[in-house]
Amino acid sequence: MMLAVYSLWRRDVVRFLRQPSRIVGALLTPVIFWFVIGSGVGTSFEGGFLSYYFPGSLALIVLFTAIFSTISIVEDRQEGFLQGVLASPAPRFAIVLGKALGSTTLAVLNGVLFLLLIPFSGLTPGAGNLLAAVACVALLALALSGLGILIAWPLKSTQGFHAVMNVALVPMWLLSGALFPATGASPWVRTLMRFNPLTPAVEILRAVLTNTPAANLASAAGSVALFALVTLSIATLLVSRPSR
Repeated sequence: MMLAVYSLWRRDVVRFLRQPSRIVGALLTPVIFWFVIGSGVGTSFEGGFLSYYFPGSLALIVLFTAIFSTISIVEDRQEGFLQGVLASPAPRFAIVLGKALGSTTLAVLNGVLFLLLIPFSGLTPGAGNLLAAVACVALLALALSGLGILIAWPLKSTQGFHAVMNVALVPMWLLSGALFPATGASPWVRTLMRFNPLTPAVEILRAVLTNTPAANLASAAGSVALFALVTLSIATLLVSRPSR
């Protein structure tokens, strides 16, 4: 089982690193959004929008990298590699875990690269807070990787994957508190933000990176962990279903 997990993890990481365009797309787009939008809004937010938007941009990088990494499932199916994996004696959970860990590794690497820009954001988190942010990124990336597998597994084309990405995942990020706080939003928007599985992760990142005291960090961390458990469990059930 562990050999299968390692092999799938290594294949996804090596494939991603050999395609610089994916690295640039997953990292550079959120960086541009953060800098341009943050500079455009300026000081409309207390402390500056660059500071407020930084945790949300980090969440966007994790989302882009983790989800887009799982598009390799569609490509593997088209190339015939996935059929070989399914025919192997490897447990189906090993397939899910290997793909999820590969996507998680890439998302964490991109997240750490983005954290190197923190001196330009005006934020001054301590070393412990930065480690907490990386831990949150890793947990969120694992959850989103499971979600990406759920999306990619039944799809036959990359076009369908991008359609789902635009329709479902971008709104999920927008309603996570990354761009605006829940206070002052319309009641129906606050309701969506409250039940958004991405919101607790953004709350944690904002709390640890901006040194803002938060009483519900443990509850938020539990919500992110539950999100990961649910997505990986459902992904395993989906992968374990007999192919038609």
